[in-house]
Amino acid sequence: MRQIFPADPASPEIDLALPGETGKAAPPAVLTLASLYAYPVAGTRPEPWLRANMVASVDGAASLAGRSGGLSGAADRLVFSVLRSLADVILVGASTARVERYRPVAGREIWAALRNGRPPTPPIAVVTRELSLDPDGQLLAGAPPEARTIRHAEVVVAGPDRITPATIIGALAERGYRRLLTEGGPSLLTQFNEAGLLDDLCLTISPVLEGGWAGRIHAPPVAADQGGPAGPDAAAGPGTAARLRLAHVLEDDGSLLCRYLRGTG
Repeated sequence: MRQIFPADPASPEIDLALPGETGKAAPPAVLTLASLYAYPVAGTRPEPWLRANMVASVDGAASLAGRSGGLSGAADRLVFSVLRSLADVILVGASTARVERYRPVAGREIWAALRNGRPPTPPIAVVTRELSLDPDGQLLAGAPPEARTIRHAEVVVAGPDRITPATIIGALAERGYRRLLTEGGPSLLTQFNEAGLLDDLCLTISPVLEGGWAGRIHAPPVAADQGGPAGPDAAAGPGTAARLRLAHVLEDDGSLLCRYLRGTG
């Protein structure tokens, strides 16, 4: 894997070894990636920083054969491991957790050198309206004590009362989770973007033509009567456009790994 933007002739080739293949030490290539994907330095920004990590085909599909993993490759998996290692918490929608068969993050999947005195693995925080998770499944029952899976229930009591994206971020920040990583799905990403809370998008463009059957990484807004964040006519109109700034591009075997910052970053 190599950096192609910003162009740097001295940029080293990045080895694609994963944590479980190299032992506990992080090779120089991983430290290079960690610097490219670093969160803002603690104390320079009062608010939590929300990053999304997504993958899409060349024609914009967010999944292949029903799962985003079908679009992933070796470089994407390496960046995936680095982003998880840098995060305080991993935020995911309940539907994505079920479809992608989420389980607690294992120590062998994380670069220990990037944890900076934090727990060995980040917990998973699940956003769910219906609490439709198996209490005996791996995601809940299999989590280690220091990284218990977190559930945020969205319960509509009457009228428009609901938990908002800002409430989710605030609740996690109160627990000390300020470097946030969301892995989707598209509906959750849309809600955070609509609320103006997305700071950072890491997008892998896979050299695949999916054929147009799968959805996009950013779903259309969902009407409030369907549990969405907007008004009753939201599903019919365009969502809120967010201007992004390209921070860097990596390339490997036809895959483009892009990092975008919101606005001026």
